[in-house]
Amino acid sequence: MTLDTIEDLLRRKPFEPFRIITSSGDRYDIRHPELVLRVKNGLYVGLGGRGGVAERAAFISLLHIAAVEAPANGAKKRR
Repeated sequence: MTLDTIEDLLRRKPFEPFRIITSSGDRYDIRHPELVLRVKNGLYVGLGGRGGVAERAAFISLLHIAAVEAPANGAKKRR
């Protein structure tokens, strides 16, 4: 997976939530583009919390992103 691919998903207007699946099987729902910090070799994803403020963050290496599903299951598509 490339950082450009993730950036394209984060920049979509209107934004549509998506899910990142890692090589270990972990799943991360991306519900707000503001909760993703892009760095050279991966992403920091904000987890938990409310109102766009995360309780904690997880680092996901680009090398370990196995798939991206859009929109994330359970997320409503915007019209």
